Amino acid sequence: MHTIWFIHYSTVEISSRNAFLAINQAFEILQQTLEERKKTLLSELEAISLSKTTALTLQKEQFEKMVGDIGHYTDMASQILQTHTDHEIVALGGLIPTELQATLKRVQTISLTPNQHSNISVSLKTDDLVRQLSKLGEIIVFFPSPSSCTWMSTSVAKVGTRYHVKVQSKTSKGEEYPHGGVEVKGEMRSKTHNGAVVYGEVEDHRDGTYTITLTPQTAGPHQLLVTMDGQHVQNSPNDLDVRSKRDYHTLCNAQQVIQCNRPSCVAIHDNGDIYVGSGYHRIYVFGQTGQLKNTIGSMGSGDGQFSSPCGISTKGDVLYVADGGNCRVQKLTSSGKFLHKFGQQESGQGQFNWPSAVIIDSNNKLIVSDYGKGSGNHRFQSPWGLALDPQGNIHVAAQGSNSIKVFSKEGVYVRMYGDPNCPIGIAIDDEGYSLVIKPTTEGLKRMLAKPMVRKEPVTADMLKAMVEATGQEPPLSEVR
Repeated sequence: MHTIWFIHYSTVEISSRNAFLAINQAFEILQQTLEERKKTLLSELEAISLSKTTALTLQKEQFEKMVGDIGHYTDMASQILQTHTDHEIVALGGLIPTELQATLKRVQTISLTPNQHSNISVSLKTDDLVRQLSKLGEIIVFFPSPSSCTWMSTSVAKVGTRYHVKVQSKTSKGEEYPHGGVEVKGEMRSKTHNGAVVYGEVEDHRDGTYTITLTPQTAGPHQLLVTMDGQHVQNSPNDLDVRSKRDYHTLCNAQQVIQCNRPSCVAIHDNGDIYVGSGYHRIYVFGQTGQLKNTIGSMGSGDGQFSSPCGISTKGDVLYVADGGNCRVQKLTSSGKFLHKFGQQESGQGQFNWPSAVIIDSNNKLIVSDYGKGSGNHRFQSPWGLALDPQGNIHVAAQGSNSIKVFSKEGVYVRMYGDPNCPIGIAIDDEGYSLVIKPTTEGLKRMLAKPMVRKEPVTADMLKAMVEATGQEPPLSEVR
């Protein structure tokens, strides 16, 4: 509790200091701008004043020169009249009027009115500026609004596995709140098990984002609650499906699974159920602990019947089956109700020799492997199984070459890893672990007792590093 108060005090102090710095910076910029404008106006005023003064001085000097010339000739005429004889005056009398007339003509060309207005004014319009400056700026106290805050997580969690929720705090205007210090809480409440509650650990990233980590202890439907300062954030509470981790040892040794002879393909449903195709022309549906939940189909060529189902793919409530012996692909509901079919035995486009596997990729495209066909740089010996990993890569089980090849979702070859027991079916669960069906008549126990499952999901970079270090593909661990 003391920590929460300390965080709030710290947030107030930091935000106040940032606001103080912002105000000072803004007014320093304004002051600098006003000072620069003042210098510009004064410089313009000085230039205009100098220009007008220079023009007036020039006009005044011209006027004074002409007045001087007139006075000169007037004085000359007066002196001649006083000092010269009549005969001399008559002789010089023509010269003085001529010069005087020329001077008077020059006087007429010069305006005796100053040609520069002496008034200089300035328009600053400071009233509007003063009113705007008096209202400049606003101190805003903003805080995160729980109803506007968003969070991200997946809709499925696993018992005993850390589950993360990412929270982004936002203001009431929907803008991201860039500070930490808000009290964020998260919890899971079981809708069964007497409402058992798991409380989350919260990490404040100090930038307005938070990570809540919860570790569910019981399987089943839960509610996920996320609160901020005691109020629910957007879309809280929300439903959450918590699933048990698949116990492969229990699954493989379940009596009903052991009795499933001649399995040919395998798929894992979103709800955790395992679909196993059988050489007895049926598909068995097992729960996570190995209990038989459903049997789909029978031998035949009718709708919903099978002849050696070789591939299974599930997505939502849809089940696709590569019906090898009937040279077609069937579409059913996950409970086994027939919906649609396509394909026949021919070599043309959309026709099959023996459809051996089927998957739905991340772009909702249906991919079918056809036994006996192939072209391009990566041809297969007996392609028999397809699976999609969480990254969207396509895994192809090639029985004839005892290997599994991996391609990107764009179809680019990524890598290959080996299996010495002729894999004929493959499935990858939501944790990135793979199950491989091996040809056998001894039941599912032998096939799934040693699935190609790693204790940790292996990425392409990890595989590449191992190959470079050892010169060979790494061995696959066994699930005990």
